[in-house]
Order: sequence, then structure tokens, then C-alpha cells
Amino acid sequence: MVGQRIRDPLHDLIIFDNSQLERVLWKVVQTRPFQRLRRVKQLAFSELVYPGATHSRFAHSIGVFHTAKRLLEVIRRHQNDRQYEANAAQHALAAALVHDLGHGPFSHAFETVGKKLGLKMMANHELVSDALIRSSEVGEALKELGSGVPNDVANIIKGVGKRDIYSAVVSSQFDADRLDYMRRDRLMTGTQHAAIDFEWLLTNLEVGTVRYGVDKESLGEIDTFVLGQKAFYAAEAFVLGLFQLYPTVYFHKATRGAEKLFAEIFAKAVKLVLDGSAAKTGLPNGHPIVKFAKDPSNLDRFLDLDDAVVLGSLSLMCESSDTLLSECSRRLRDRKLYKCIDVRVKLAAGGGDSVQQQAEVDRACEVVEGKLLEWAGATDGSPRILIDRASRSTYNRLSESKGPLEQINIRAPGGALVDLESVSKVVAASGTFRLFRVYYKQEDAQAKEQIEKIVEGEKQR
Repeated sequence: MVGQRIRDPLHDLIIFDNSQLERVLWKVVQTRPFQRLRRVKQLAFSELVYPGATHSRFAHSIGVFHTAKRLLEVIRRHQNDRQYEANAAQHALAAALVHDLGHGPFSHAFETVGKKLGLKMMANHELVSDALIRSSEVGEALKELGSGVPNDVANIIKGVGKRDIYSAVVSSQFDADRLDYMRRDRLMTGTQHAAIDFEWLLTNLEVGTVRYGVDKESLGEIDTFVLGQKAFYAAEAFVLGLFQLYPTVYFHKATRGAEKLFAEIFAKAVKLVLDGSAAKTGLPNGHPIVKFAKDPSNLDRFLDLDDAVVLGSLSLMCESSDTLLSECSRRLRDRKLYKCIDVRVKLAAGGGDSVQQQAEVDRACEVVEGKLLEWAGATDGSPRILIDRASRSTYNRLSESKGPLEQINIRAPGGALVDLESVSKVVAASGTFRLFRVYYKQEDAQAKEQIEKIVEGEKQR
């Protein structure tokens, strides 16, 4: 008998069957922390660029659960009953479902504010997920599978304890999380690149045994996912597809500009509350943002926050007596974003891609940033400039500390198992995508002139 079914735009039918495990996981879906994910968008402000990108972390989490089931089926198919660890598989499937519970409103932008203010609860969504899994109603539901299951599931997400092929289902370069969000984000944004041959990858996925060690000392053998030789080009496309999504979707200049505005808004609101000036925010005392700012380590106060709460507060904060808060809130509400100058592109124009040349560009970016911050100085109103620096590697290189579970392993001609980078010229030649952008108000001609002057001066050195 079929259990619970969810219709999904990416996977079609996602089924929670009538096994004890999936009945418990369906109970987890009904909890307050999990239902809150309906109101946290997967791509934060990307809908300002791609209007269809309004999908939630709820939908993504359900999709990761479904994808994890398929990866676990591969493990079961390639291992005999003695090798297959049913409990480890159950814990991995539960971890796949709840891995995103701790994301705050607008996700990574929220974490940026937490780091800036030194607020532990905001700075790392995995810490919040850990707390919710161990101590909230999520943990109570998971205890139906065994009293220690909440801790086992939380440890997988936290990355502590035993690392094996089951934990790789949840966290690796070829995990259920990545396999879902790459396809889901591409679908919902409507972008036509970064496609991956998902079914072909899974059809050619198997389990292999590789040796591992530390400091050249062998520690034994471990089972890991391996892609067959027929999936070689699909594996290359998988790596490069993810890399394409970063400059075009995740690091889009307008999206990042909106995130910078949000960070200014939220940081200022929290500071005003902590300074005893909550009335200046324009928010009532009982507003979820005010209550959270007063007690940022309280899980209940955290659960009151989501994208809808923040967006609904913008009109109130537009009436704030604080200039920064009112102006930035108005800009974000009405999509009057700062204009962008891509400094790194300007500094790298005409240069090469060698390690030395990229290092010179990195140094020039640091010099420009220092000069711009000195010029802009402190202000009581909205910032004259906003600076954005970020980087993303195409592929995580093989290292002893992480080992073969973190790699995309492929079966080479002759049967040997090798890291994809060692046999793919395309992956080996891929580097790291870096950005350094400066944002300014469109009406601030002096700021634009100063940015261009400093950048041009550094180019001529």
C-alpha cells in the first residue's frame, strides 16, 4: 500500500512509503521546524532576476530525501546483505531530509549578518540544524526509531564521527543535496545551461573499494561511489554545470546586490534593538525580528523568522527614524538596487589565467578595496558603497585529509578507480571563480567617479 505522495515539478512523484522509517520521516515533515522551510526560499533574492525562482527549501529538502533514496538503492544493489548497513542507511536518509532545517531568512545572507555581529545562532545554519534535530520536536519524532537516532542524524550533518559511503550520500561532491539543487535551480530559474544527465549518471553509478591513508600510511580500504567509464563525459558535465550556475545564478550581480542590502538592513535592526533603541526600527515590540534580536540564541525566536517575515517588515522599516534602515528598506522593497562595477573583471582585462597573474589580480583587488573603504569612511546614513568578494572552486582537489569519499571517482580503462580530475583535462584545467564587485547608488556620480579612478590607477601600476 502506498503511503504519502507529493507531486514535485522536478521528480514528479515523491513517495513516503509505509515502512516504519518513512512513517517517522513523514511525521518529521509535519513538525514546525520543517514546515517553516516552506517560507524560506531556496535561492533567496534570485527571484529579483529570475521571476520563477520562488521555490522553497521545503521543496528542495523533500527532493534531497528522494534523491538520497535512489543513491541508497545503488549501495544496496552493489552490496550483499552482510555488507549493507541498514541502520546507517536509515540515518543517512533522515539526515538528507533535515539537512537544511537551520537556514535563516535569505539563508547565506542571514549567516553573513551573524558573522558580522558575532551571533553564533545566525552565523552557521548547520549549528542551528544540529540544535533543532537534537532538541526540538524533530528529535522527538526521530526517537521513535531509537533513542540515539537524533544524535546519529545530527552527527552526519555536522560531519563528525564515522565517515563512510552512507555519510557521502549526505555530504560529498556527488551527494543528494547537490544532485537535487543543481537540477531544481536550473529548472526554476529557466536557465538553459548547466544541464546534467542525471539518469545516465545514476545508471552508471556503482560501489567500489579504494585504499585510503594519512601521511602515506595506509589505513585500509573503504567503499565509495564510482562512476563507470561510460559516464565519463556526464561526470565532466556535472562538474562544469555546477560551475556555470555560480556566475550566472548564485553570484548574479543583482542577486548579490540585494543580499548586501538585506545584510545592511538586518544588521542595523539588530544593533538598534541591542542598543535599546528598538523604537527606531519602526517595528512593534512584539515583531519577530525585535524578539529575535533581544534573544538571538533562542530557538523559538529563530523559528519565528522566515523570508515572509522579513519582506513583510520592509514597509514598516521604511518609516524608521534611522536613515540607513529606512533608505535601504525602501530600496530593497522597491527593487531600487545599487549599481554594480565589476572591479575584478576590469583589473583582469587583457591579463592571463596563470597562477601568478591571478595572484597579481588578487593583490590589486585588496589594494582597491582598502582605498575605497578609506575613501567612503563611516556614515550615519546608508553606505555610499557596498563591497562584495567571493570565490568558488570548480572541483575540490583530492587530499589525504578528506580522502576518496569526497571525490568523484571514475573507473578508468582497465578497471582502476581514479579521481576524475586525474583523467579529465577539462576538470584539471578548471580553476576557481572569483569576484570582486563594488556597488554604488545610481544617483551618486561622485562615488562612481571615485571607484573608476581608483581602479584605473591600480591598473596602470
